[in-house]
Amino acid sequence: MFDAIAAWYAGLGPASFFNFKFLPKYAVYFVHGIEYTLLLSVVSVLLAIIPALLLALMRLSKNRFIKGISGAYIAVFRSTPLLVQLSIIYFGPFSVIRLPVVQLFGFVDISRFIPGVIALALNSSAYVAEIFRAGILAVDGGQMEAARSLGLSKWQGMKLVVLPQAVKNILPALANELVTMVKESSIVMALGMQDLMWGAKTVASTTYITLAPYVLAAIIYFCINFPASKAIEAVERRMRRGDQR
Repeated sequence: MFDAIAAWYAGLGPASFFNFKFLPKYAVYFVHGIEYTLLLSVVSVLLAIIPALLLALMRLSKNRFIKGISGAYIAVFRSTPLLVQLSIIYFGPFSVIRLPVVQLFGFVDISRFIPGVIALALNSSAYVAEIFRAGILAVDGGQMEAARSLGLSKWQGMKLVVLPQAVKNILPALANELVTMVKESSIVMALGMQDLMWGAKTVASTTYITLAPYVLAAIIYFCINFPASKAIEAVERRMRRGDQR
């Protein structure tokens, strides 16, 4: 039986789903790709939080000019492809701003990583801003009225009363944005950043095994995102039970 399986595996062609003969030599590409993808995704979402909160507060402003600026930013970044945004940032400002070619951890090129993080963070902030806005609007309006009746200013009421309650509504959606970013970050492969998709493409072009490297990348993405999504769903259910009590 084992001889038959070995013979079948030895006869797999370059277009086979299961031809993982490249792994002993090229597994490091996928290990570094996972590390790069997770680092890029986490840093991008964390950097998006502050501008996203600012954009959300601007959207809630009664000043039409301030509200219009925020709305225009969100509309532009949500209505144009991420690859276009990444290309404009990389070949625009960062063709003038010369970053040092420094390797972090032996495989993270700062001159490419920083433009990638900025592009992803700017894109993510447009989506996270809507998450913040929805979370703030979900808080009962009476909470702000109560804060103002206690002598707090509008800003103090937002900071001390509304935002802490909004966080409960925001956290699951923010975690979902991180899961989405893990998938969307694969676009940086187009500019030679050494993420998981770059590793799969490099292995495919080097070994001429055209399908299995991408199958392996898909499996890795699934193994990262599916458990994370289920964990987020479990947290949401637990939070809903807490609300019902």
